[in-house]
Amino acid sequence: MKIDTACIHGYKRREPTGGISVPIYLASTYRHGSDESPDATNYVYSRIQNPTRETAEKVVAALEGGVEGYAFSTGMAAIATVMELFEPGDHIIATQDLYGGAIRLFRTVLEKRGLEFTFIDTGDIDAIKAALRPNTKGIYLETPTNPMMDITDISAVKAAITGRDILIVIDNTFLTPYFMNPLALGADIVIHSGTKYLGGHSDTTAGFAVVGSQDLVEKLRGLHVSIGACLSPFDSFLILRGIKTLALRMEKAQENALALARWLEGHPKISKVYYPGLPGHKGHEIMNKQCRGYGAMISFETDCVETAHNILQRTQLIAYAESLGCVNSLITIPALCTHEDLPEEERLARGITDRLLRFSVGIENVQDLIEDLRQAMG
Repeated sequence: MKIDTACIHGYKRREPTGGISVPIYLASTYRHGSDESPDATNYVYSRIQNPTRETAEKVVAALEGGVEGYAFSTGMAAIATVMELFEPGDHIIATQDLYGGAIRLFRTVLEKRGLEFTFIDTGDIDAIKAALRPNTKGIYLETPTNPMMDITDISAVKAAITGRDILIVIDNTFLTPYFMNPLALGADIVIHSGTKYLGGHSDTTAGFAVVGSQDLVEKLRGLHVSIGACLSPFDSFLILRGIKTLALRMEKAQENALALARWLEGHPKISKVYYPGLPGHKGHEIMNKQCRGYGAMISFETDCVETAHNILQRTQLIAYAESLGCVNSLITIPALCTHEDLPEEERLARGITDRLLRFSVGIENVQDLIEDLRQAMG
């Protein structure tokens, strides 16, 4: 089954009524089967499992080619729960250019619990090898990264740690399983902020973690149930509805992104464009090797702060807003929004200046988006 078909038919829960859509099961508890087999129906309590959430989990797991999936109330809840797989004293190598919320979690919460982090350019395989320690137990990656669009060769990372008991965890929010399947490239766990492209309509928050091996199933299931940051039935329904159009949305948004990246490259008020679909991007060839597409996220640097400010304040179709991955286009300034907690020196060293904008390209007519940017820049 091709992935665009799988978005619609990848997992079918057989409903007693024959309904095509999965109902929203709002029951919080379920009648036991018998004294001998109290959970004969497979459902006991909705924190443990719910039919609507279970379907969403199986759909995302199927799209990622995973063994099992787990749905969370937010993407950050998914990240935080996965990180509970590690023990105090464990060392984790992380991509230096990560979503600011992940960095904040690692530094302000997990380091206090005894985890050790080293942030490096994970696109440099030699740097990964040099950062390895005897207590290294995890490598946490984004590719493309948020917001600088750096690329990591996942297969090369896997090869670099051959023989070591190290989990590779990858946040695949930007590309979705439609464009990339990290488990097939050597990752152990894939994370998604389902709030973004999987939902696709800015009407729900959700997170997912998909595991690639049976030995991780029970470990993560236990954490999922114990911590309890589970996705609600209604939000599970919204995610399932969103995934049905994932292929169409990703193709259209990517088509728009490539056209906009090329247009931005030629604009005199734009000094640099970061989009892995451009042949000049340093990770372009790796993307061609490990992905089926480039996604619809662009970052670009303006010629001055005034131009950046004008874009944020004057666009009419493109909304100045956080988040990403919905049908309408959104633009933000990472230095003041997603990465405001990073020390200024660190932000600037990573290229996150007050002239850098992150653009989540939607599915509008691309000429309308170009005209919106043109009039905003003047």
